[in-house]
Amino acid sequence: MVFAKSHRLSVRQRKRWMEILTSFDARNTYVVYDEAGNPVLNCQEQGSGFGNFIKRMFLGAYRPFTSHVEDISGGHGQVLNLKRPFRFIFHRLDVHDSAGTLIGSIERNWTWLRRKYTVTGPEGQVVAILFGPIFRPWTFEIQLPGHEVQVGLIQKKWSGLLKEAFSEADNFWVQFEAIEDPKLRALLFAATVLIDVVHFEKKN
Repeated sequence: MVFAKSHRLSVRQRKRWMEILTSFDARNTYVVYDEAGNPVLNCQEQGSGFGNFIKRMFLGAYRPFTSHVEDISGGHGQVLNLKRPFRFIFHRLDVHDSAGTLIGSIERNWTWLRRKYTVTGPEGQVVAILFGPIFRPWTFEIQLPGHEVQVGLIQKKWSGLLKEAFSEADNFWVQFEAIEDPKLRALLFAATVLIDVVHFEKKN
């Protein structure tokens, strides 16, 4: 499985030319690469039709959605199901495996200035904290509960002037060498999708 083997993932949002030319936000799609630059996962937001079009148009970054994550390296098919309920605050993402079993959740916590997310397991136990320093708006440090020591990093990458200015496509590094649990790694990858939507998806 990808999360058992990879120590660092590159998450790259894929934008179609129609989106780039019209600034219309379609369903989010991400291609995930391993350390060697090989594509290993595909993450696709689900939902077509008029109702989903209205949600994307009027709710934008607040919209509820479901995304399917497929393993494109080992032929294992769908490996994760990401479900985001509708919330204006305390944004949340629930993560299920291919059998529909809850692996855990990511939820934004209330803070005055800093950005903080709690990652919980299937029983609601805290398994990780994502902490965004004030002066590093593109960075989220991964900490384990009870320890204020960074054990990993989720970081938005600079994509180049033209791509940043015109395509609105966001790219991230997810580094978790010090984390051995594949399920926690899967949750941290899923957190990247929620962080992108909440903090970096443009509100037109």
